[in-house]
Formats: sequence, C-alpha cells, structure tokens
Amino acid sequence: MRRKIPSTTALVSFEAAARHESFTKAAQELSITQGAICRQIASLEEFLSVELFRRSRRGVKLTEAGLSYSRRVAAQLDAVERDTLSVMGQQGANVIELAVVPTFGTQWLIPRLRDFQQQHPEVTVNLTNRTRPFLFADTEFDAAIYFGDADWSGTESHRLMGENPLPVCSPRLLENRPHFSAEEIAELPLLQQTTRPYAWRQWFSAQHLNIPRDMTGPRYELFSMLSQAAMHDMGIALIPPFLIQKELNDKQLVIANPQTLSSTKAYYLMIPERKVESASLHAFRDWLIDQSHRYTLHF
Repeated sequence: MRRKIPSTTALVSFEAAARHESFTKAAQELSITQGAICRQIASLEEFLSVELFRRSRRGVKLTEAGLSYSRRVAAQLDAVERDTLSVMGQQGANVIELAVVPTFGTQWLIPRLRDFQQQHPEVTVNLTNRTRPFLFADTEFDAAIYFGDADWSGTESHRLMGENPLPVCSPRLLENRPHFSAEEIAELPLLQQTTRPYAWRQWFSAQHLNIPRDMTGPRYELFSMLSQAAMHDMGIALIPPFLIQKELNDKQLVIANPQTLSSTKAYYLMIPERKVESASLHAFRDWLIDQSHRYTLHF
C-alpha cells in the first residue's frame, strides 16, 4: 500500500519557510524562487487539507497546526540527515553502534579504545549516551554498556565490573587528616547521585549507622558532575574509583574514607540475540571483557 507521505521537496520547503516564517528567506536559503516555495506550500496544504500559514500583506505566519507540524517535520528531517551523513561517512566500513552510560564511556572506555582500534583497524566503534535499557529493535544500536542487573529481555549479557564506590572529597576539605570517620562524614554535606538515591544510606548501613539525613543534599545526574562538585569543596561524594583515576592521581580528589560500598549491580555489555553471531561484536566483546578483567585484577 502506498504511504501517505508528502513529497520531500514540499517538506523541505515547508520546514525552511516555517523556520524563517518567510517564503522569501526560505527561497533564498534553498536557492529557488519565491514562487516555487509558494507552490510547494500550497501543494502541501492541499495534500494535508490543513492551512499551515496565514497570509497577509505583511507576510506569512504559522497557524497552530502549522507550528505543530513544523516541529515534527523538522525533527524527522534532522533524523534523515543524520542517518544519511552516517551512511556516507561509513562508506561500507564495519561499524558498531554502541549505547553507553555517559561517565563510563568518557572516563573508562574512551581512554582504552585506541588499543581496540590498533588491534581491529577495520572496525569503527560509535558511542552514544544512553542511561537506561531500551528496545534494540527500535534503534540502530548493535550493543549497549549499562549499569544494572543484566535483566534485559532478548539480550546476551557479559559482566564487566562492579562499581564499589567510596567516599571522596577535595583535599582542602580533608585538610591534613588521613581520612574522615563514618560519623564525621555524617556531619558533612553529602552529594547525591540521582540514579543511586540510596547509595549513602547503604554505605552508612554497612558501617552500622542510621543517619536521618543520609538522603539529603544536592543531586547530580552524572558521576562527572558529582566529581566536579566534590572537587569544588561542595561536599563528599560516593564515586567508583575507576571513574576518577585521573582526579585521584592528580590529587584533585582524595579518598575521604577507605570503606567501599558493595553492590549486586554491575556494568554489563548487552548484545541483542540477533547480533550475537556478528564477528565485529565478537572481537569487541572479547577485547572489552579482557580490558575489564585486567583493570579488576590491577585494582
């Protein structure tokens, strides 16, 4: 059955005219005549049976329907452009589209990716931030690295490493002490991680303490935000040490207490079942598991 889709020429003309709210400017941008823009918009309105612009002597203005439709059209055209540029850029290359939780990707994975590229120059790994599970069938992702319990339907899971966060702060906050006691930490500003809302409660519980204010304090979505806040003397944060190795080595952050928080959750590589036979994913999976094991043994 034929799709109910207007011509791409009409949609591109409409998107430009809607963005500028001017047929003249749209014509200049697209290097066509104003009359051509008018004809494309008129044909689109006829196709939709909806008025998209109100015309007057002073120019054109989007109707409510036109404004709503222009936003959707712009988003779809942007997506088509991204996909087109992606295909043009690949030019037949062997590409892995990987969804990855942000701080793990920037702080741990990217510094090691050059090693994979040297071993497998024929494979390109593209990274995109995703923090929660999704349906692989609805995306172009070939695999994902996420933090959780590996309960992801339709996938093959490979455990990489746990988090084991520990309390860190700026050296100025710690001053000349070797570390804070758990009781002293309870009196200091506690920096909270949005996706780990019970982290401090669990940490204090492991120290046999019940702290009424263990869930109070400013919340940050990313560990990178949490580390920045801690470096700027805003309080103490629970952060996995493998995400802040540089900051610890440079003494921008110091360990406020050596007690780590154990967790049943971990970082996993998730591969959809339909992709498990991919040779490039096999190579990436084996390399990634080896890297995580090396890191775990070292630390």
